[in-house]
Amino acid sequence: MGKYKNKNKKQKALIMIVIILALLLVGSRTCRLNRRNLNSDLHNFSSEITHQTNQDSLITQNEETMSEIPQPDKNILLGKLSKSQKDSLLASIDSKYANRDGMYMHYKAYNAFLKMHNAAEKDGIELIIVSAFRDFDHQKRIWNNKWTGRQVLSGNIFATDISDPVKRALEILKFSAMPGTSRHHWGTDIDINSLNNNYFASGRGMREYEWLVEHAHKFGFCQPYTRKNEDRQSGYEEEKWHWSYKPISSGYLKHFQKLVSYEDIAGFEGHEIASQLGVIEKYVLTVNQQCLNQ
Repeated sequence: MGKYKNKNKKQKALIMIVIILALLLVGSRTCRLNRRNLNSDLHNFSSEITHQTNQDSLITQNEETMSEIPQPDKNILLGKLSKSQKDSLLASIDSKYANRDGMYMHYKAYNAFLKMHNAAEKDGIELIIVSAFRDFDHQKRIWNNKWTGRQVLSGNIFATDISDPVKRALEILKFSAMPGTSRHHWGTDIDINSLNNNYFASGRGMREYEWLVEHAHKFGFCQPYTRKNEDRQSGYEEEKWHWSYKPISSGYLKHFQKLVSYEDIAGFEGHEIASQLGVIEKYVLTVNQQCLNQ
């Protein structure tokens, strides 16, 4: 009888040991799973924080850049850069990012565009520059060609069919700036993929434009000529292709307002009516509010 009791106690003890070991094993696996889930959650959280921090850092850098822009030489604002100014401010655009060779843009704007281009490429969006920096003489050729009828205007009309110089200038000003007043003089503004709003109304063009609207601001770019509304009642027509590097252009715009007068806007066909049309107030300074350093 005593031997039976001892054997029974040993069996109970063995069962208890097995139960304890089983509980320890389950607990150990649960801890490992919890640690794994915790590590995964921490990794995801860290990635989200890093991504947000990078975006916040980029925006902060853009804001800091805008506040640090020194007053530029007036000739820079008018597109009359000297060779040394071109060499110090402009970067050559690699042909793989453009539809032709020989284009330039402000080196800070170019660096920002490269980052934006890479981000867009990852999302299956191709951004190609079709126009960038234009100096005074380049803009003068465009303007004079349109003024004299050597180049057709939008709507397949010729400016020479319009005898009134004010009406003729207004027709050209729908999409082309007077020399000395173009944002392209600054090297901060680029035209992307097409020069036709219809291209961005559907299909591939619409996807490209929607991507820019959603993401371009993260890289410092804004669309200066949006559809006219209560915030922009005058000026150029909507240009979905035109994007500006705000950290530089917003500062240049403020300096333009202080430094440039109508006496500086001269040397091309029809320049004498620039003041009458108010091109500084109604065209240069009238842009999308998101392109202003507020």
